[in-house]
Amino acid sequence: MTEETSFDDLGLDDSLVAVVRGLGYETPSPIQAQAIPALLKGGDVVGLAQTGTGKTAAFALPMVQRLDPGSPRTQALVLAPTRELALQVSEAIQSYSSGTGLKVLPVYGGQSYGAQLQGLKRGAQVVVGTPGRVIDHLDRGSLDLSHLEMLVLDEADEMLNMGFAEDVERILADTPEYKQVALFSATMPPGIRRLAKRYLHDPQDISTPEAKRSTTSVRQRWMPVSHHNKLDALTRVLEVEQGDAMLIFVRTKSATEELAEKLRSRGYTVAALNGDLAQAQRERTVGQLKSGAIDIVVATDVAARGLDVDRITHVVNYDIPHDPEAYVHRIGRTGRAGRSGDAIVFVTPRERRMLESLERVSGRPVEQMPVPTPDEVNARRADRFASSITNAMGDPQFSVYRGLVEQYAQEHDVDMTDIAAALAVMGQDDKEFFLRPDPPQEKRAPRERSERAPRPTSDGMASYRLAVGKRHKIRPAMVVGALANEGGLKRSDFGKITIGLEHTIVELPADLPDAVFDQLAGTRISGRKIDIQPDAGRPGGERKRPPSKPYAKGASKPYSKPAGQDKPDAKDKKPRHKKG
Repeated sequence: MTEETSFDDLGLDDSLVAVVRGLGYETPSPIQAQAIPALLKGGDVVGLAQTGTGKTAAFALPMVQRLDPGSPRTQALVLAPTRELALQVSEAIQSYSSGTGLKVLPVYGGQSYGAQLQGLKRGAQVVVGTPGRVIDHLDRGSLDLSHLEMLVLDEADEMLNMGFAEDVERILADTPEYKQVALFSATMPPGIRRLAKRYLHDPQDISTPEAKRSTTSVRQRWMPVSHHNKLDALTRVLEVEQGDAMLIFVRTKSATEELAEKLRSRGYTVAALNGDLAQAQRERTVGQLKSGAIDIVVATDVAARGLDVDRITHVVNYDIPHDPEAYVHRIGRTGRAGRSGDAIVFVTPRERRMLESLERVSGRPVEQMPVPTPDEVNARRADRFASSITNAMGDPQFSVYRGLVEQYAQEHDVDMTDIAAALAVMGQDDKEFFLRPDPPQEKRAPRERSERAPRPTSDGMASYRLAVGKRHKIRPAMVVGALANEGGLKRSDFGKITIGLEHTIVELPADLPDAVFDQLAGTRISGRKIDIQPDAGRPGGERKRPPSKPYAKGASKPYSKPAGQDKPDAKDKKPRHKKG
């Protein structure tokens, strides 16, 4: 395929091409140019593709064209590792299928079963969901996959990393033998290759330049800061950097609210995004970011998974991630689908040693940048002041104010420049316009704040028992991934994880609300329900809670103006797939 390839060349119906162009896309990305024709022919596909390369359209467009809107049966299933990605993919398919009559239904943990059950009962040709919730519906009998024609595994490597391998195989075993399968993954570890070999028939392998490195279009920089000046450094970055929208990462959900409030008090349009937000509030926040109603979002890693907003030109790692892989996922929120982006990471003296691992995992150098100086900030303020004057001259009320100013000048014999300056002062709200020079650096005593010391796990933490262990081949990362995804927890919520032969003890906040346990009721790791319960053998085990319910309830511009029984494991079943 050449760069001149258009959507007309891929075999798509004219009406579908018109929809794509109406959404603003003129030229297919490399992954689309290769995958769309292959999927339209009905063959299986294995695509090596990062997020942000256009892979959703690569499988969604052929899906929309091949399915029958006249039949209410579920004909396509997309599995995604997180609820955020499931929602994002379902929205994309809905936009591509506009006017066709196809119904798309997202099903994921953390959302009421009621709406999902109603949607499945009415009929949805396309279901997009997380493995755990899809299995719940299969167990209930509310999801029928007997007429499935197409199955997509999106971000397959992430699903395996989060411990969904057995779940995925269980779902595959419940699907018809003859179906089309598309598997997309950012990497190809042995587990993915085994999955493809077992369940795909003579797949076409697709690999694109974008899939090999997701950060090539992102300029990466790091800024030396101390704990006490991080907020000032951030506000200076906001004033000096030219961009559209910014995503700021912190480690804890409380930090999202605190930092968002501090920025709001300084005049920025900002919102927090964390696991405590109801899904409706999250969707509203993302919608505001997309529309430009807000320019800045402060988020945790878990809350930002699957976030895909074209306006994001900058990602700031306000808190450096402990996991280098999380860094790649963070900066992947910008510079998507061929666009350029900027990533800045704040680094305290104690965190310098982590820079090398960030460079290694991203595959690109991270350049040092200084904290913007008062002179640089003041120069940008002066530029914006001049621009605001120019823009005001085009305002419909300009002539009215001009007449008033001329009248005032004549009556009081005052120079026009003085009047203009007085009007500017009136609009400043008694705030100083220019930053003052930084005070001379003083040598500080060698006493360092101890807030980075390890948190005592006994403070505010309790021990919980999971009904999975070494016998089930689980790893700590699987525990964190499953609980964080299905329960809306964040990595900093986790304390010590001890994996025994048949069970696992995990330390979590002692004040977890019962709603979290409701959401985790059907969670599986390695195909087994975790049956999370307080550990009676530890002090935290005395916590009282109702018995687990079987199912959950139901510019360039500046960013803004400053101032039960388990089912048999899938591996015990004979796989049904298209061999021979």
